[in-house]
Amino acid sequence: MRQLFGTDGVRGVANTYPMTTEIAMQLGRAIAFIVKNNTKRHHIVIGKDTRVSGYMIENALAAGICSMGVDVQLLGPLPTPGIAFITTSMRADAGVVISASHNPFQDNGIKIFSKDGFKLPDETELDIEDLIFSQKMAALRPVADQVGKASRIDDACGRYIVFLKNTFPDKYTLDDFHIVLDCAHGATYKVAPHVFAELGAKVTCIGVEPDGKNINRNCGALHPEVMAEKVKQLGADIGLALDGDGDRLIVCDEKGVIVDGDHIMAICAADLASRRKLKKKTLVATVMSNMGLEKVMTDLGGQLVRANVGDRYVVETMRAKGYNFGGEQSGHLVFLDHNTTGDGILAGLQLLAIMIKKKKPLSELADIMTSYPQVLENVRMSSKIAPEQIQGFSEALLAAEEQLGKRGRILVRPSGTEPVIRVMAEGEDKKEISSIALELCDVIRRADRV
Repeated sequence: MRQLFGTDGVRGVANTYPMTTEIAMQLGRAIAFIVKNNTKRHHIVIGKDTRVSGYMIENALAAGICSMGVDVQLLGPLPTPGIAFITTSMRADAGVVISASHNPFQDNGIKIFSKDGFKLPDETELDIEDLIFSQKMAALRPVADQVGKASRIDDACGRYIVFLKNTFPDKYTLDDFHIVLDCAHGATYKVAPHVFAELGAKVTCIGVEPDGKNINRNCGALHPEVMAEKVKQLGADIGLALDGDGDRLIVCDEKGVIVDGDHIMAICAADLASRRKLKKKTLVATVMSNMGLEKVMTDLGGQLVRANVGDRYVVETMRAKGYNFGGEQSGHLVFLDHNTTGDGILAGLQLLAIMIKKKKPLSELADIMTSYPQVLENVRMSSKIAPEQIQGFSEALLAAEEQLGKRGRILVRPSGTEPVIRVMAEGEDKKEISSIALELCDVIRRADRV
């Protein structure tokens, strides 16, 4: 049973359990304990987004790590994928991200990368929880010169900018592009504008004035309509909207039409396949990705493999099976040939390179995929319960699946963080799937009232 970690690290309202300084310090101690083997002087890098609570948690983490005799290198505000890159580039023993991604500013979170730049597996997270709650580390107190020290890495942004530019083909420039770039007042506000401008683009920036409280507020990947409206106003070529920690990307075309992660994956998978760079002709997505993406992959002579929701599970599937490209409808796009986690800026560069090569606007490229109607309903329960434990629900679900047949699909899953059951129905007929989703939700609500 997990006590701290959810689907993507530890997350909650800052300064309330579990996102307290006390837990952050204990997490720091546990991470240091796991990486330390006494064969050398160890070091861990810490980066964060722009939330005001990041200072508090950063100091607590650093104190915990140093108290176990491991050194800390502070990166300051940097996107999550940038911290993954720096972790491997600087041969750190681990990398820690302080961010709640797309959540509002009062929330915060802690995510951990191992020395290879990948997020920790479930088993290691459980080991960390055991170390914290069993008090196994209580007596371990290095003294004198064995105590760790903290320093700051001042050029982390510059290192990451160079890395990103090197993923863009040398023969191309962005000289002919006008890009509207929304950084969500988050971790990309320093890095992203430089990357696109240095490659030659005219960049109109929004969401680049963080004040510690405005991260994700009416901007970024959560609110791409702001970017889309600016593209239409200015007659720009494309809009790129990043989320608070920079691992997600949502775009819009030159007409202001929003293009989600599924369509971006379809475009990029087709390009990789045409260059024989899509390993095993396979794209990894999640159970939430649209059926239209499956059709694209079938038409390409490839396949779509589905993982559980969460970019870490997409990456785990890719690594286990030897695939190199995957992502989520929400905009996590993972190019394993370049980086170890979702990277919004990197994904934007790959998409722009395809536009240049094909000499086509995004509106034409996005036509590669037609989305099937999709309905998502959330049912809030009085307490957490698995759907299969609800009386009569399994029978209702089976009947609905038989009704849809091969014309659609149904996905029911409980939230990992709150007492909510999510019902998603997808198919050819919007009216039919809406009716099915509502009927299933009614079964859940009736059971909760009993």
